[in-house]
Amino acid sequence: MAKRAHHYRLRLEHLAPASPEQPIHAPLTLDFDNHDDILQIVERMEARQLFATPGQASEFAIGLKLFSEVLLKNREHPLFTEFRPAFSAFMKKLKSGANSAEQIED
Repeated sequence: MAKRAHHYRLRLEHLAPASPEQPIHAPLTLDFDNHDDILQIVERMEARQLFATPGQASEFAIGLKLFSEVLLKNREHPLFTEFRPAFSAFMKKLKSGANSAEQIED
C-alpha cells in the first residue's frame, strides 16, 4: 500500500538582486510530496517564537521540511552517512519542545 502524502506547489520568485548588475531570475515552481502537513508545522513553529525576527520560523520550517524529506527518501545515500546521526539528534531536540535560545543551547 502506498504511503499517503500531502501534495504541494512551491513558487520561488526572485524579487530583487543583491546588486544592480545581477539579473533577476525567472521564477522556480516546484511540485513535491511530503508526509507531513507543512503548513501546520509552520503555524506551530511561528507560535513557538524560536527566532527574534517574525517570519524566520516559517523560513526555517519550510527549509527543514524540504531537506528532511529528501534525506528520508535517500537515507542510504553516501552523502548523508555522517550527517544523519547529528540530524537525528537535532530533530529530537527540536521536537522536545524547546522554545527559547536558552533551552536549545542545553
